[in-house]
Amino acid sequence: LTCWHPPLGDTTGEPKTRAEFLRYSQEITLDSNTAHTRLSLCVRNRKATLMNEDQLYPSHPDRFLEMWQVLSTNGLTGRHYWEVKWSGMVFIAVAYKDISRTGTMDECGFGFNDKSWALRCYSGTYEFRHNNNSTSISGPKSSRIGVYLDHRAGTLSFYSVSGTMNLLHRVQTTFTQPLCPGFWLPSCIGGTAELCELK
Repeated sequence: LTCWHPPLGDTTGEPKTRAEFLRYSQEITLDSNTAHTRLSLCVRNRKATLMNEDQLYPSHPDRFLEMWQVLSTNGLTGRHYWEVKWSGMVFIAVAYKDISRTGTMDECGFGFNDKSWALRCYSGTYEFRHNNNSTSISGPKSSRIGVYLDHRAGTLSFYSVSGTMNLLHRVQTTFTQPLCPGFWLPSCIGGTAELCELK
């Protein structure tokens, strides 16, 4: 895994403006069968809230049992863009669908293994994690984060979205499976993460 910074005259084709990013947006929903029982899903399964008590979900082999996490219904290939509104503390992640549902943090926590990549957002600070390696990131504070995936090119980019698009972090790697967007709300009861409706 290497961090990638575009050279002058970059021709990767990554969008530059929000309007260009939005051309790659599509509706993404959260899979209630993966949601930890401490997460409540609402807004047509686009929003996750960390609750004080367990929710009444049926037993399912895809459900996270240790970490307060949830994955999207479908895995993504190709080019995709989505935005997340967040509060409290949240890991905004993508992961392979076969990430472990139980075990230690290194086995199933988003960003703590080689099956997931995550941006931790908390109190105006950002930290990127993959395979238990972390990178502190400075950037404009925003409660809305844009995520751009080019699966074939192996690039994953996180943006702070306000009046402008500000790149927080970009990685260059090789993805070997479709990627599922997901959230991890590790603390802050009442914290939320919501997939924004862009169309």
